[in-house]
Amino acid sequence: MSTVKIPPVAPSARDDAMQIYRAFKGIGCDSAAIINILAHRNAIQRSHIQQEYETMYTEELRKRLSSELNGHFKIGQLKRAYFTHIGTNLEDDIESEASGDHKKLLLAFISTSRYEGPEYDEIVVENDAKALHKAAKKFGLEEKTFIQIFSERSRAHLAAVSICYQKMYKKPLEKAIRDEAHKSFEYALKTILRCAESTAKFYAKALRKAMKGLGTADTALIRIVVTRAEIDMHHIKAEYRKKYGKTLNDAVHSETSGHYRTFLLSLLGANH
Repeated sequence: MSTVKIPPVAPSARDDAMQIYRAFKGIGCDSAAIINILAHRNAIQRSHIQQEYETMYTEELRKRLSSELNGHFKIGQLKRAYFTHIGTNLEDDIESEASGDHKKLLLAFISTSRYEGPEYDEIVVENDAKALHKAAKKFGLEEKTFIQIFSERSRAHLAAVSICYQKMYKKPLEKAIRDEAHKSFEYALKTILRCAESTAKFYAKALRKAMKGLGTADTALIRIVVTRAEIDMHHIKAEYRKKYGKTLNDAVHSETSGHYRTFLLSLLGANH
């Protein structure tokens, strides 16, 4: 469920772009006006605002925001294709940056169409659990079996496989991965599995990690809040409070400041 509060009748993207342009004018900029617009529009609306702004004023909105607003309050080209945003193909970047089993898994995962409904076949679940156990028992990890199952199966199916594996072999599937897989491949498999088991718990833990210790992992914090605000932030906030004994809003408030803090808290919604 989205935590972004959108007006019942939002202004047109063109009107929003004009308001943002006016906020840039004069000495300094009206940061409150910019936050009020961008934090109360969904990703599609923000994308349209960006397109209108760049058409009308022939400058990149992202760069103007970066130059006008101090700190970490920066808006990327949300929901645009990876190629448009980065300027390269995702597959090419994976080819150049990853290697071995890790690369094979990532390429398979992004190129496979998966059914993501709640239904799954219990017989196939049991067969997958057996296949993974057999693969993990061999010298090293039989990567082909893990890559196929983890890239082709739905989240509901993988969660069921995890439960089935535990019942059949008296140990978590994640432990089999941890014992046998190489570091990057292990991390990718564990990430897919943890998201399948509980997406909210996975992101709550990631947010905690981003804000724990000295300093804050700002890129991770921004990425998670912005991308999950319209999907399942209510669930993530509930999981965060349950697991860590404080609200996510309070954690963000204590670890950030200025426009950066204001924008993130606006996306998080009410503090409960």
